[in-house]
Amino acid sequence: MAQKLIQTQTQKQVQVQRLSQQQMLQVRLLEMPLTELEQSVAAELDDNPALETNSNEPNDTDNYDAANNNDEQGEEDFDQQTEREEREQALDAALENIGRDDEMPETYGRDNYNNADYEEIVYGDTTSFYDKLKEQVGEIDLNPQEEEVLLYIIGSLDSDGLLRKDLESIADELAIYHNLDVETADIEKMLNVLQTFDPAGIGARSLKECLLIQIERKPDSWAKEMMKRVMNECFDAFTKKHWNVIQTQLQLTDEQVADVQAEIRKLNPKPGASMGETQGRNLQQITPDFIVETDDDGKVSFYLSRGNIPRLTVSPSFADMVDHYKSNKANMTKGEKEALLYAKEKVEKAQGYIEAIKQRQHTLSVTMQAIIDIQRKFFVDGDEADLKPMILKDIADRTGLDISTISRVSNIKYAQTKWGTFPLRFFFTDAYTTGDGEELSTRKIKIALKELIDNEDKKKPLSDDLLKEELAKKGLPIARRTVAKYREQLGLPVARLRKG
Repeated sequence: MAQKLIQTQTQKQVQVQRLSQQQMLQVRLLEMPLTELEQSVAAELDDNPALETNSNEPNDTDNYDAANNNDEQGEEDFDQQTEREEREQALDAALENIGRDDEMPETYGRDNYNNADYEEIVYGDTTSFYDKLKEQVGEIDLNPQEEEVLLYIIGSLDSDGLLRKDLESIADELAIYHNLDVETADIEKMLNVLQTFDPAGIGARSLKECLLIQIERKPDSWAKEMMKRVMNECFDAFTKKHWNVIQTQLQLTDEQVADVQAEIRKLNPKPGASMGETQGRNLQQITPDFIVETDDDGKVSFYLSRGNIPRLTVSPSFADMVDHYKSNKANMTKGEKEALLYAKEKVEKAQGYIEAIKQRQHTLSVTMQAIIDIQRKFFVDGDEADLKPMILKDIADRTGLDISTISRVSNIKYAQTKWGTFPLRFFFTDAYTTGDGEELSTRKIKIALKELIDNEDKKKPLSDDLLKEELAKKGLPIARRTVAKYREQLGLPVARLRKG
C-alpha cells in the first residue's frame, strides 16, 4: 500500500532571551581588559563625531575606596535607543562627515601613571597571547559568525591554553550574550580549527587530547606510533608513571622505553603557559585594571586604572542641534530634518557608550570590593596560604550579579597590590571539606604539601600516607587519596620516583 507524504504547518511559541543593543555593548566592554578598552574608546571617538573628550570635567569614577563604595548606575535612561536598531544607510553615507573633527582626539591619563611604579608593571611589547591567537584567526577564511565563535572559544581558554568549558555551556553563552544560535557541532568545528593553531596543543579539552594533538604534528616514526599507543592504550598507567606496566603491555625493551619517555618529555602539557615562558614576558603587556592599596593600619582601598582612557562627553554642538530639532520640528526643511535625525542618532549612541563605560566601572568596582571583603587577610599580609576558599558564586551572591558577569570581570584582568600584580583568577580557590565539615583552601593544602616534599629527606621520601599524617599535624586533615590527587596536580611524582 502506497504511503502519502503529507506536509503540515504548525505554529510554535518559543520564549527566547534577547539582549538589547545597550546590554550587548555593556557585555562587550565588560569583557575587555584595560588595554583593549583603550583601543575601543579611541575607535569610538574616531567613528562618532558626537562623542568628545573633556579633560576639564572631573570624573568621579577614577577612585574607589574598598570600605566605602556605594555608587549605583541606572540603565533605564538609554533603553529607548533600541527602538531604532537600523537607520537608512544612504543617510549615514551622505552625512558621514557632519561635525567630524579632522584631528585625532587627544587622550588623557592619570598623572601618577608617569611614575616608575607604573612603568614596572607594563612589560615591553603590547602583543598578548590572546592577540597572537587572534592574528592566526585573521589568516584563515571564515564567515563572520564562525570568526565570532572562534574568538569566543579563544577568550574561554584558561591560562594553560586549555578549554575547560563544555561545548553546551559555550552554546548557551553565545545565545544569551552574543545573540548567536549555534549548534555544538558548529562550535566543535571551530574548536578543531583552533587546535591547528600554534602552539601545538592549544584548545585541547584534556591533558590526553593536548598531548595527542602535539604527537600528531610530529613526522611519522616508530616513536610517534609508540607515543600514540601510550596515550590511547596506557593513559592511566602513564598518568601514574607506571612505566613498568606500559613496558609490559606494549612489549618494549628498556632502551625503547627510555626513547619513548625522552620523546614524551618534549611535549608540553601547558601550551598556553609555555608560550609566555618561551617567548618571554615581554610579549604580554600587563596593565592592571585595579590598584589596591593597603595602609600600615590594615585599611584596604582601591581605585580603577584609567590608563589612557580620556573623560568622555557628548558634543555640545550635536546636543544643541538635537534640542533645536525638538523645538523647531514643524519649520524644518526635508534636508535639515535628515541632518538633524542623523545628529540625534549619533548623540544617543554617544550617550549609550558613556553609560556603558560607567556601568562597566560600577560592575568592576563592586566585584573588586567583594573580592577584597573575602580575601582581606591576603591583601594585608600577602601570604598566599591565607586565601580563603572562594568561587564565582560567592562573589555573585555578594554583589547580586550573575555568575557569568563575575566570570567576565575576572577574566584577563589584573590587580596591582602591595605584594605584586595578580590576575583576578588568582584570588579564586576551591574548598576541601573535611570529615568534620570544615572548609579548607585547596591552595593552602597544596602549598603545605609542596613544602613538605621540598624539605623531605630525599634518601627517604615521604609516602602519601606519611604526607597525610604530616599535613594533619599542620591542621590540614585530608584523605590519602586527596594527597595523591593534589600531588599529581602539582606535577610531583610518587615517593619511589623522588628518591635521590
